[in-house]
Amino acid sequence: MSIIRHYFPGNNTPEGFFSYYGYILGQREASRIVCIKGGPGTGKSTFLKKVGKRLSEAGESVDFLHCSADDNSLDGIILPDRKIAFVDGTSPHVIDPITPGAVDYIINFGEFWNDKKIADCKEDIIRYNEECSGWYKIAYNYLAAAKKIYDSMATIYDDGIEVSEIYKLAADIIGQEYQKYDISFKSGAVKKFFATGLTWEGSISYLKTLLQQSKKIYLINVPEGYSNTSFMNVLQDGAVYRGFDVESFYCPMDPAYKLEHLLVPELGLAFITTNKWHDLEPWEITGEEGTLKEITMVDISDYQSTYFAEKNAGIIGKLSKLYASLIQEAMDALARAKETHDLVEKMYIRNMDFEKIDQLVEDTVAEILK
Repeated sequence: MSIIRHYFPGNNTPEGFFSYYGYILGQREASRIVCIKGGPGTGKSTFLKKVGKRLSEAGESVDFLHCSADDNSLDGIILPDRKIAFVDGTSPHVIDPITPGAVDYIINFGEFWNDKKIADCKEDIIRYNEECSGWYKIAYNYLAAAKKIYDSMATIYDDGIEVSEIYKLAADIIGQEYQKYDISFKSGAVKKFFATGLTWEGSISYLKTLLQQSKKIYLINVPEGYSNTSFMNVLQDGAVYRGFDVESFYCPMDPAYKLEHLLVPELGLAFITTNKWHDLEPWEITGEEGTLKEITMVDISDYQSTYFAEKNAGIIGKLSKLYASLIQEAMDALARAKETHDLVEKMYIRNMDFEKIDQLVEDTVAEILK
């Protein structure tokens, strides 16, 4: 049975564009990594969509890697069973061959455009690119401001959550899920991505698509602003030290450190953080033929005192509203960036030979399935 998943390999964050593209496929595990080079509007995303769709219809499992600048665009696809990846290797996530010819290959979409006509648009392209870059800087400044508010909420919760009880909870879960497995001499591999993207359309989450193969799911509800990083890291380390590979999905507001969701595929186990930005109810998670999976609910709010909750409700409410307002301002700036980027795309679109790209789709699918 083919498994179709969606997630983001990069994201808009308070630190700017943050990339986990290096985790898509390792050089030793990959049978082929195809770097796609080209410009905006040259058909890279359409190529990826068509190839992914055709292969999924042929029964292949496909991971669709979405673009945080435009969730409707793709930056890559992975064929996990074949260890093949196609990745957009252009800015801001530049990827170049590491092992050319043996692992890495290049598709140059510049072969399909009219150089002279695009060159005639030079000044407009440069001007719009500079304008687009300016809007991204504004968006990232808003996200950086929102991160300060987020940190303020986290500081308040740190004083009210019983940390020792959280660690006891993590220890209990490790005992229940990992106890029968010995510590391994070889640690498992960690892959890092984003399940949620901060896009011009808002916060887009693909959590449900990631849980199709999970038999047991922990839904961990946390207050907005609370960082359960330590709790999640303990669960991750418990699996990795026993030799299990994991997929770790990070929070775009703290992309290098805040682990939000953890999958342990070999055990069919998932730990999912839920809050107002990426909510998920048990009834939304179904198995084959609509059967419910085994779901365990954990509410971190249970580990804070009633006195603390009542005392800080006012300030938390104010910070939450300010945080949401700053996030919305960032989304608005991202929308302006997309509007400007679309103008650049139009200059390329009208100067591309898309019939040749359609033939490339046919040739690519046929070569993979032969």
